[in-house]
Amino acid sequence: QVQLVESGGGLVQAGGSLRLSCTTSKLSFTNSGMGWFRLAPGKEREFVAGITSSGGTTSYADSAKGRFTISRDVVKNTVYLQMNNLKPEDTAIYYCAARRSYPYQVRRDPLTYDYWGQGTQVTVSS
Repeated sequence: QVQLVESGGGLVQAGGSLRLSCTTSKLSFTNSGMGWFRLAPGKEREFVAGITSSGGTTSYADSAKGRFTISRDVVKNTVYLQMNNLKPEDTAIYYCAARRSYPYQVRRDPLTYDYWGQGTQVTVSS
């Protein structure tokens, strides 16, 4: 079955950087829109960034704009989230998700995504 596996999380000081990876298998990668979401304690799941199936369009949450970059590698069937200038409020479990419908659009609603990874913890210390 389709699998999404995140990696790259960890503990970093404020101002530092991390690059998250989401490697997919048995997914029609070039026909899937991809997104990153996060879940912090006491908060609802939040859209972070999304990218269309072609990679031509990206979209970011206001909290991520200017600091995070989403990209995809069709050879490796992997989507990345480069996170710079991290802040303590970025602390959360980060999830990768894939969407089959309307892959040429970025969608922020997690309910529109079909497949999810297990998540990777990002902790930013002050």
